[in-house]
Amino acid sequence: MIPRYSRPEMVAIWSPETKYRIWFEIEAHACDAMAELGVIPKESARIIWEKGGAATFDVEKIDAIEREVKHDVIAFLTHLAEFIGPEARFVHQGMTSSDVLDTTLAIQLARATDLLIADVDKLLAALKRRAFEHKLTPTIGRSHGIHAEPVTFGLKLAVAYAEFQRCRERLVAARAEIATCAISGAVGTFANIDPRVEEHVAKALGLAVEPVSTQVIPRDRHAMYFATLGVVASSIERLATEIRHLQRSEVLEAEEYFSEGQKGSSAMPHKRNPVLTENLTGLARIVRAAVTPALENVALWHERDISHSSVERMFAPDATVTLDFALNRLTHVIDKLLVYPENMQKNLDRLGGLVHSQRVLLALTQKGVSREDSYRLVQRNAMPVWRGEGDFLTLLKADPDVSARLSVAEIEELFDLGYHFKQVDTIFRRVFGEA
Repeated sequence: MIPRYSRPEMVAIWSPETKYRIWFEIEAHACDAMAELGVIPKESARIIWEKGGAATFDVEKIDAIEREVKHDVIAFLTHLAEFIGPEARFVHQGMTSSDVLDTTLAIQLARATDLLIADVDKLLAALKRRAFEHKLTPTIGRSHGIHAEPVTFGLKLAVAYAEFQRCRERLVAARAEIATCAISGAVGTFANIDPRVEEHVAKALGLAVEPVSTQVIPRDRHAMYFATLGVVASSIERLATEIRHLQRSEVLEAEEYFSEGQKGSSAMPHKRNPVLTENLTGLARIVRAAVTPALENVALWHERDISHSSVERMFAPDATVTLDFALNRLTHVIDKLLVYPENMQKNLDRLGGLVHSQRVLLALTQKGVSREDSYRLVQRNAMPVWRGEGDFLTLLKADPDVSARLSVAEIEELFDLGYHFKQVDTIFRRVFGEA
C-alpha cells in the first residue's frame, strides 16, 4: 500500500501499533479467563491488564528483539514483559503463536470489512440519487458496443445500484465467515489450554469460536473472503469501464467532473481524460491479485505450515486498503459525474431510427406476416440506413410490402421513444422498493 491510494482510517487497522495492541488484548483476555478457571492468580491477571494496558509498545525495540530471536510473537512477549514484570510468566499460558496471529488477522479483517461496508453504503446513496435524477433521461442501449434499443441513464445506474447491493450482502457474509477466534494451542487440541479460554476471548473481542482448528484457522475462510473482495473490485471495474466508454469523444454522454485549473495532458491542452475511472480499473486488478494466492493458501501441510503467512502479511493490507480507496473514489466519480442528455439524444438519433427496428418486426408479425418475412422486410430497409443512405421511417413508408400491412399512422407510432420506458417504474420498484 502506498499513500497515493490509501485512506488513513483503513491504513491504521494494519499499523504495527494497532497489531501489537490487539496482540496484547488477546493475551490479556486469555489471562482473565485463566484466572477465573484458577489457572493463574486473579491478581496477576489484574496486573497484566493494568501495566500492559498503560504500555506504549516500542515498534523499533520489538523489531530489534525479533532480529535476534527470529520470531515476532516471542519478540513482542519479551517486550511486554518489560512493562509487566514477574507476572509476565503467566502470559501466553498454553497458547501458540497462531492463536495470537490468526485471531488478530480475523479482528483486522472484520474491522476492515466494517469500513468497506460503510464505503458501499455511501456509493449506494450516490447511485440512488443519480438514478432517480436520470430515471427518464433517454439514452441508447448498446450490445457488442453497437446501438441496440433505447434505455434510460437512470436504468444504467439502477443496474449498478443492484449490483453493489449484492456486493454489500457478500461483504456482510464474508465478515461473518472471517470473524472467528482460535485459542486452541499447539495443533489445536486444547491439551494445555481450556476451551473456555477461547470462548471468553472470542466473546470479549466480538468473534465467533472456530469450531475446529488445527494450529491455524482454516484458510478456506480467507479464500472466500478475498474472493469476495475480488468480486467487489470487478463490480467497480464494470461501472468504471462503462463511464470510460461514455466519455469517449465520439460518444460523450457522460464524463468525470473536470475541476477548475485541472489539466488533462502535458502536451495537449484540450484533453479531458477519464483518469479516475482508468485508475479504478487498475486498482481493481490489484485487489483481484489477492484472490489466487488466497486460494493457494488453503492447502497447508498437516496441522500447519507458514507458507500462507508471508502472503497474507502482504495482500491482506494491500487488498483492503486498495478496495477502500477505490470504493470512495468511485463514489466521488458518481456523485459529481457530468451527464449530457443532449448528446444522448443525438446518439439516439444517429442511426436514423434503426433503434426501433424490433417494434416494426413485431408489428408485422402481428399483422400475419411470418417472422422470417418480417425480418427480411425490416432488414432490407435498415441496411441502407446503416450505410447512411436515407431515413428508416421514410424508407418503411415507401416500401409497398410494409405499407400493405401497416398504415402510415401505425408505422409512425412504432417510432415513439416513450414506448421503451413504460416499465421503468416497475424496474425501479424492484431495485429501490416501493418508495
